[in-house]
Amino acid sequence: MTVSELNRYTLSNGLRVVLAPDQTSPVVGVCVHYDVGFRSEPEGRTGFAHLFEHLMFQGSESLEKLAHFRHVQSSGGTFNGSTHPDYTDYFELLPSAALERALFLEADRMRAPKLTEENLRNQIDVVKEEIRLNVLNRPYGGFPWILLPPVLYETFPNAHNGYGGFEDLENATIADCAAFFDTYYAPANAVLTVAGDFTVEAARELIEKHFGDVPARPRPPRPSFAEPPPAAELRADRPDRLAPLPAVAIGYRIPDPIEEIDGYIATLVLAGVLADGDGSRLQQRLVYGDQLVTDVNAGCGLFGPFEARDPDTFTITAIYSPDVSVDQVLATVDEELEKLASTPPAAEELARVTARWLASLHKEHDRLVSRTLALGAFELLYGNPALVYELPERISAVTPDAVSAAAKALRPDARAVLTITPAGAGE
Repeated sequence: MTVSELNRYTLSNGLRVVLAPDQTSPVVGVCVHYDVGFRSEPEGRTGFAHLFEHLMFQGSESLEKLAHFRHVQSSGGTFNGSTHPDYTDYFELLPSAALERALFLEADRMRAPKLTEENLRNQIDVVKEEIRLNVLNRPYGGFPWILLPPVLYETFPNAHNGYGGFEDLENATIADCAAFFDTYYAPANAVLTVAGDFTVEAARELIEKHFGDVPARPRPPRPSFAEPPPAAELRADRPDRLAPLPAVAIGYRIPDPIEEIDGYIATLVLAGVLADGDGSRLQQRLVYGDQLVTDVNAGCGLFGPFEARDPDTFTITAIYSPDVSVDQVLATVDEELEKLASTPPAAEELARVTARWLASLHKEHDRLVSRTLALGAFELLYGNPALVYELPERISAVTPDAVSAAAKALRPDARAVLTITPAGAGE
């Protein structure tokens, strides 16, 4: 697949379309990205964007409940959806002969999902059970992606729990759902991506047939979620009755993923230098050398790379022995960052890290569903789906000095430190 084979255009109702034909296998991926995530949900309605994602599978203008499931699975396909800080996506992966079926399904619920009191109450219960399973009844539940933001950030969009609180979820109404749909699920606020085995001419005809008459609505203004970085180190502790060992998450603000993409990519490579593989700096120092921690990870982007607009978070997480103090762990992390800030990594070390990143990218985008979702997300966030194919070259171009500068930017006096304290013994 080459950049030149990408086709981009916009329907009269404002829906942006990305077509990426690839005839190597008789499969097609279809996804729709809506420019709304949990940072857009109103105060008092935590978890609403994710709840609404669930409602989009509960029937639509022409289809009864569970029909979406039946139509995809009977074609030999798979489907899902997910909610992110700044967007919500929905996808189908199907044999290429079923392309029209996927386009019909997505257009039908873009036109009018079935928003009923019964569906709403049912999905509130489903989401609450998901929270119990993934957060409340799991060791280190919500660590760090739910628990770290309220330490690092001050504003509601950036700090609140995107999974939602039970009370907020239970207070959601059909009127809330209708308003959310009318505001954010307009064609002009969405990107449709089709990748795989199809011809551009046939796909354009089918897209116009199914999406062309979805009524246009104004694209909502997108607010800035910007807020200043911390002016000092911020700390918080969270007791966890299920955690067997203490843990720490260190959060730093990072360059704007959209406007400062080169600095962002350098910070992404820094994460690999610090913690990707047994030979990485923090693994060697904290796990094998000083033996302060049993596990350490670093990541650029709280939910993964290229998942959000500004502001986003660099995290370092570690699980450590009760005999070790969190300040020992922090001091050692700071020493390793200072070493990188003063002495750029050797070209050989950087080459190993970037090779791992490139292998991971190629493996990920070799999967059609991952490539389809990436193309849609990069169109939505960057206005440039071709970035998907440019990333390997841009990552390879990161210099040792750029990694050193990224390390220097992770300052102890502008970070958040969240500790998890095992609390089971006291109950």
